[in-house]
Amino acid sequence: MFGICNLSIIPLRLEPSDTSEMVNQIIFGEHFYVLNRTKKWSKIKLAFDGYEGYVDNKQYEEISEITFNQLENEHQFYAGELIDFISDKNNNLTTIPLGARLPFYEKNTFTINNNSYIYEGKINSKQLPKNSIVETAFQFLNTPYLWGGKTPFGIDCSGFTQTVYKLCGYSLLRDAKEQATQGDVLSFIEESEPGDLAFFDNEEGHITHVGIVMNDYNIIHAHGKVRIDKLDHSGIYNTDTLKHSHKLRMIKKMI
Repeated sequence: MFGICNLSIIPLRLEPSDTSEMVNQIIFGEHFYVLNRTKKWSKIKLAFDGYEGYVDNKQYEEISEITFNQLENEHQFYAGELIDFISDKNNNLTTIPLGARLPFYEKNTFTINNNSYIYEGKINSKQLPKNSIVETAFQFLNTPYLWGGKTPFGIDCSGFTQTVYKLCGYSLLRDAKEQATQGDVLSFIEESEPGDLAFFDNEEGHITHVGIVMNDYNIIHAHGKVRIDKLDHSGIYNTDTLKHSHKLRMIKKMI
């Protein structure tokens, strides 16, 4: 079985329960494999990054294998506005956030199964140059931190980096420890460029945080909120507390 998200933002949970931890979010237009379906819950695997979890059966629409494969192969279009509306043939409105996917988009219209929608906002559809990554990241400034979040209304550190890269036309895995397996390690912080990713570990050596390198040894990252701090050889120096908040493990060039 296969499915697609036809609501603005739905939670992906660790276990099949409304009170279970939200480990990720599924944004409008994202498609996925349905691995197992019970009366109320489905275990799914996102096509974009392979992330697995449970969703409420009422919060997605089934699609055919043919449609799934078409979505896998088509050029991708994403909503470029922080928040906007789409409308169906009956003029019903649905809110969609920045980064929502617009399946089979053409001339302000797109479709999910037999339903046609109109979207008239900004579109992100091209692979942008590396210097666009920091510019795109600025759109999320002051977004509150939310575990499992990946929208301008709540986002975690790796959801932030993944979404920014996606809007610029590049694919990252979901969690910081997974993103750390991608790209090429830089030997020195001085080699880094705006748009590179910096990774940070805890006392046990596990990578737990990631942020986007900026000019002049600054970093933009989600910690309490999406914020800009200083980056040095030790890690992130918080400009509010005047203390280091994260210990640098490595910097990687993704593109």
